[in-house]
Amino acid sequence: MLAMVIDDYGGPEVFRLADVPTLPLGPQDVAIEIYATSVNPIDWKMRQGLLKAQRPLSFPAILGWDAAGRIAAVGSQVTRFKPGDPVFTRPAIDRPGTYAQTVIVHESLVAPKPPTLTYLEAASAPLAGLTAWHALVDIAQVRPQQRVLIHGGAGGVGGYAIQLAKALGAEVITTARAERHPYVRSLGADQVIDYQHQPFETAMDSVDVVLDTIGGTVQDRSFQVLKPGGVLVSIVRQPDAAMAARYQVRGEWFFLEPDGEKLAKLGAFFTDGRIRPIVQQVFPLEDLPAAHRLSESGQTQGKIGVIVDPSQAETR
Repeated sequence: MLAMVIDDYGGPEVFRLADVPTLPLGPQDVAIEIYATSVNPIDWKMRQGLLKAQRPLSFPAILGWDAAGRIAAVGSQVTRFKPGDPVFTRPAIDRPGTYAQTVIVHESLVAPKPPTLTYLEAASAPLAGLTAWHALVDIAQVRPQQRVLIHGGAGGVGGYAIQLAKALGAEVITTARAERHPYVRSLGADQVIDYQHQPFETAMDSVDVVLDTIGGTVQDRSFQVLKPGGVLVSIVRQPDAAMAARYQVRGEWFFLEPDGEKLAKLGAFFTDGRIRPIVQQVFPLEDLPAAHRLSESGQTQGKIGVIVDPSQAETR
């Protein structure tokens, strides 16, 4: 199969298109013929070697942790899927990734593709959508009428988090540059703060939940807007325990673990229209270096989609 591989840590130029063997199926594995994938910040952080202490790579390595396509083959003990099924997945990070024509995934990490989405749209959802789900549903347990602040609402995780929080009945506040305000409002944000011109902590208080996608001082300042008993959930770093105690709130951090059952629940939100896909830029697989450069620039909104099979990626 063809795949974009890297032979060492480095910049986007380390990618090369190569013909690599497909791994054998385990008894509970499925082989997915990939029609589309997407770029997430963890992809280029892994490529740069920023996470090699925690998640070292074996070279040549295939990155990418989103995929949508059809089941090509199944292992001897697979019961949930059959060849031809349309699916999407966030695979395990310790196996070869999705910047390729085929990926091998344990069946427990796979879910039926929402029939309302194209494969390109579906490929934008697993990692970012599951991150938003775990933060808001599993950890924060967002309820109707709660006030939720989402930092970086124009990003991939932020965009899905805005929609999910609204679907859960919350009032949603987000931070974004002025030029991105129409976009985040279109996703359902009730209040948008231009963080470049107004400190967000001066614009609100008594927030029930903060989702931190930025880290640094933004995370530290977020304690000020939470009401006692609130929760600060970060996908960047563990919130300071002393500050959490001082403000009488809960501070949580997590590294997303894939889960096919949760992905199926998220898929239902797409199927009934409570959440819509947020693919904003699209590249062919061979232009992956350009897609990574764009993601690293921070000048994006929504998700960056990557087409693997041009004849199938935009079909349903």
